[in-house]
Amino acid sequence: MCRILCVHKPATFDIAAPIAAFAEVALTSREYQGHGWGYSYWSANGWHHYHDIRPIWEDPTAHDARTNLLLVHARSAFRDEGIQVQNNMPFFDEERVFIFNGELRGVRIRADGRIGAEKIFNFVKRFDKGDMHTALTRGVDVIRKRSRYVRAMNIILASPEQVHVSSTFGEDPDYFQMRYRQTQEELVVCSDPLDERDDWQLFPNTHTQSFDRWLS
Repeated sequence: MCRILCVHKPATFDIAAPIAAFAEVALTSREYQGHGWGYSYWSANGWHHYHDIRPIWEDPTAHDARTNLLLVHARSAFRDEGIQVQNNMPFFDEERVFIFNGELRGVRIRADGRIGAEKIFNFVKRFDKGDMHTALTRGVDVIRKRSRYVRAMNIILASPEQVHVSSTFGEDPDYFQMRYRQTQEELVVCSDPLDERDDWQLFPNTHTQSFDRWLS
């Protein structure tokens, strides 16, 4: 299953360092994360996006930009299907960026999308009445109730104003439980610890949490 990362800091930072650290996470993952990757970062003139079909650790592209909000996704395609660059996250609209890690079985929802993760993104947005925290909470709850089994459903959904995280897993918390670190210097949310610091915290199961851009 995929690996996901969000980094938010009060001052702008070079995106190359967290991308390199995340590439090591993807490379050493116990499940193959080489079906393409991508990232999105926010700047004064809007979102910028990058996607590539190569494994993140084999992409020689120099990533030279500064931001204070970055989301990165490394893909492990379900059953090695749909390995096309257009299926790589982050998915996005004019306002929001979405990344997903997990596996659901027997899902009974109707939503547009090429793959399941994109359908989840579009389904959650239906509940948005101006409060994305509530929309994500309600959308995830409905999806859980309409799925035969949720092995995991971890979501990071970011806008220029907020970062929203939803973490759900039905098994194997060592692999599926999300981690985060929140200090005055940074907010980092990742599928795995991004470094060896001892201040990583675990997201509770079936939990949605929103972080205002208190660091801006």
